[in-house]
Amino acid sequence: MENTRVLIVDDELLIRDLLYDFFTSRDLDVTTCNDAHDALKMLEEAPRFDVVLTDIRMEGEDGLSLVDKIRDVCPTVPVVIMTGYPSVETAVEALRKRVFDYVIKPFNINRLFNTVIAAAQENSPDRGTNNKQHDVRTEYASENFSS
Repeated sequence: MENTRVLIVDDELLIRDLLYDFFTSRDLDVTTCNDAHDALKMLEEAPRFDVVLTDIRMEGEDGLSLVDKIRDVCPTVPVVIMTGYPSVETAVEALRKRVFDYVIKPFNINRLFNTVIAAAQENSPDRGTNNKQHDVRTEYASENFSS
């Protein structure tokens, strides 16, 4: 989906660079931030993003708190959450915050790419009359959740 604008928020440089390289090689327009503060600033100042992909655990404000602030600034932008520390609690909280998907690290990068494209299409003005909200998926191995 050419011209899809993705904001990636992760405090791990390796993850940001990996996703940036992979997504831009597939014609996505990618911006990266290393924390929630910079991401929020980008969302307030920059052109509209089609999808926000954020880690949960970051220095300073976490990704779940960022979701609330994204909803205030850009209420319709889909958010995909990534975490290396999955739990039932964070998955339920993500669901309550209406995130598009909850992805567990280590992730399959092709599957993550497809998730980002699906999120962008969900938010696309030309998606037709399908207004059904996407449910948080557990296809990333529910046995990885810890209590």
